[in-house]
Amino acid sequence: MIKLGKLTLNGIPRVTVGFRDNVSLQTLEDIENLGLDIVELRIDQYSSFETGHVLREVKKFKKFPSIATIRSEKEGGGWDLSEAKRLNLFKIVLPYVDAIDIELSSKSILNETVSLAHKLKKLVVISYHNFDKTPSLDKLNGILSEAKSLGADIVKISTLALSRNDVQVLANFTILNNAKNIISIAMGAEGTISRVFFPSLGSLMTYACIGKSTAPGQLDYTTTVDFLRKLYPKYNQEKIRALKLLELV
Repeated sequence: MIKLGKLTLNGIPRVTVGFRDNVSLQTLEDIENLGLDIVELRIDQYSSFETGHVLREVKKFKKFPSIATIRSEKEGGGWDLSEAKRLNLFKIVLPYVDAIDIELSSKSILNETVSLAHKLKKLVVISYHNFDKTPSLDKLNGILSEAKSLGADIVKISTLALSRNDVQVLANFTILNNAKNIISIAMGAEGTISRVFFPSLGSLMTYACIGKSTAPGQLDYTTTVDFLRKLYPKYNQEKIRALKLLELV
């Protein structure tokens, strides 16, 4: 088991939703009432990278377990500035989040970012995204080993599924490595099933959207939760308890 802030990742599915900036107080209240598990702060998609603006937006989510992401443009993100500036932004937000997500391909800043995060006792998610295909099982295992050797607490692998076979490759990868703290996602229409099925195989969390989708094949939050409540009794019981507590507040 591993903890993200106060949230234990213990085999019960966890739903993560990405948020850009300029989030309203009403939205924050709504997602709290919905019982959202984890927020992903998509800092790469903020309208401004000025320190004050970034910190104001990040601090809005202090009630939630959080992962800060400054996703590089080459892996589907919005960051197209220098790596030095990205490293500095990670340094600025790290004290205010529970984890960071940095790509395995970010070689020039990866070691320093991981080291700083661990000094502050923050989790490190090292991620790999492939929007063209799903590599072979051997290749996926190699990616996992490399990320772990570089200090990943959690390894996230998200690849495009062009066929049912691709989903099966990722499913097999998940089963073989389910004790190693991984997140696995098959993107695209063929891979949509992975977003509700892979938690049963050992993927620590799934990703959903509220509003605009952040990845191909991603389901909206309500649909995702409805599926998970039907398929995972422990998850359903947890949500029932959370709703009862909200009614008492």
